Amino acid sequence: MARMAAYDRIADWYENEFLAQQGDSDPIGVRRALGSLLGSGDGVCLEIGCGTGAYAGQVRELGWTPVGMDLSAGMLRHARGRLPTVRADVSQLPARTSSISTAIAVMVHTDIPDYPLVLGEVARVLRPGGVFVHVGVHPCFCGGFADRTDRDAVVLRPGYLDSHWTYESWTDQGVRAKVGGMHRPLPELLHAFLDAGLTFERFTEGGSPTPTVFAVRMRKP
Repeated sequence: MARMAAYDRIADWYENEFLAQQGDSDPIGVRRALGSLLGSGDGVCLEIGCGTGAYAGQVRELGWTPVGMDLSAGMLRHARGRLPTVRADVSQLPARTSSISTAIAVMVHTDIPDYPLVLGEVARVLRPGGVFVHVGVHPCFCGGFADRTDRDAVVLRPGYLDSHWTYESWTDQGVRAKVGGMHRPLPELLHAFLDAGLTFERFTEGGSPTPTVFAVRMRKP
């Protein structure tokens, strides 16, 4: 029997309520970060953990051909029509070594407890000189330790320094309270990129006045 992913049970809510509330807006700068770090190009762009394919349109507008991989059949059901997809465990990518020129992961690293393994797989399938763009929640200011009730004065409590899985969140209406999330301090996340053999090129943050998004563009030597 195929393994059920955590997002399967909330896929309809995610598509019809969570994403619908955002519409075409970019409240925390996810799309801005993706656009500035990925940039225009052509060829296949593999999205790791593509979910419902919410960013496929933007990737296509930049000139790329998006292809998505995700474990959740429920999320992929909503991705139909937005991009070609493969249901797969992204810690074991079904792609040949050095076969892909460009890959992205957008707002998914907290959903994947073994994200360092995923980064190793990304580095494996990228061609030499290939680009990987990571866009994720900011490790320093988002997590169960961060009370974001007042966006102008985020309160950080103990917990940032320790890697942990948690369902704690400043709101019970968001994704984390429903499926949980993995927190890694910023140095641990950066070391995971380096350990995978990727080289940093550019960084950006998104959200104001306290950043919500941390994004990196990397290249395989």
